[in-house]
Amino acid sequence: MALTSSTRGRRPAGTPPGEPRRVAYLYILPAFAVYAAFLLFPIGRAVQFSLYDWDGLTLGRWIGLGNYAAIAADEGLRAAFGHAAVLVAFYALLPLAVGLILAAVLNHAKVRGLGFFRTVVFLPQVIAMVVVAVAWRRVYAPDGGLNDVLRAVGLDALTRGWLGDYTFALPAVGVVGTWFESGLVTVLLLAGMSRVPLELYEAARLDGAGAVREFFAVTLPSVRGEIAVALTLTVIAALRTFDLVYVTTRGGPGDSTSVPSFEVYRRAFELGQVGSAAAVGVTLTAIIFVVSFAVNRLADRGGSR
Repeated sequence: MALTSSTRGRRPAGTPPGEPRRVAYLYILPAFAVYAAFLLFPIGRAVQFSLYDWDGLTLGRWIGLGNYAAIAADEGLRAAFGHAAVLVAFYALLPLAVGLILAAVLNHAKVRGLGFFRTVVFLPQVIAMVVVAVAWRRVYAPDGGLNDVLRAVGLDALTRGWLGDYTFALPAVGVVGTWFESGLVTVLLLAGMSRVPLELYEAARLDGAGAVREFFAVTLPSVRGEIAVALTLTVIAALRTFDLVYVTTRGGPGDSTSVPSFEVYRRAFELGQVGSAAAVGVTLTAIIFVVSFAVNRLADRGGSR
């Protein structure tokens, strides 16, 4: 029986609207091809290299998971991952605390010129990290700005070569990360707080809530999504930081500021241990994925309550 014009375009009952799924896959194929070529394929090759003892020039020797076992046994590499964990506190947790306080105060007080303030605090994000590292290296130098300030206020005993001190080198690098990331976190949280309905604040005030209780009862739950985004971006930045360490300390003094991404560079291009470097890179990628997934799962779970 021939189909009439009224039934030719009709879908069977229960069929979802839109194009068939096989047609939808064709729409995402170009983007997926680019993603696979520039991300999935390099990751796959890195995994392959990590299974070999290879110097990048001669024929590699299959060792299976030997490079990963060496990572677990190498005290220096374990220390590098520990340093990355310390930087997470400086890159993510401290900027989050600073950003929450600044954003809450600015949003609550309705400061004039807020757009200009957002531009100023976000400014470090548009500066190349190499430039930031060079500038802060000069600040931390023995004759740099930080020591000049300490001498000016009579604290000469505290002056030191900050980036050459075994105790203070890693925190000094971390402070740069705090300065760099705080603006991004503040802007993200300000954007989230500006969308909180005023009725929620009015209801909290009618219930007798003060500024602190209002923050924890209304503001903080309302920006859970922005907090998750901020933590994801800053944690990733902390774990993959390379240029800041390379320019300021090159992992020194000793190995006190070495981090996994710097170890990837050092092993691949200085020591000729490409297989080991690939194993470190793959391990770092897996850690970043797990941490990012955990942060977003916690945010989703908290938002669904």
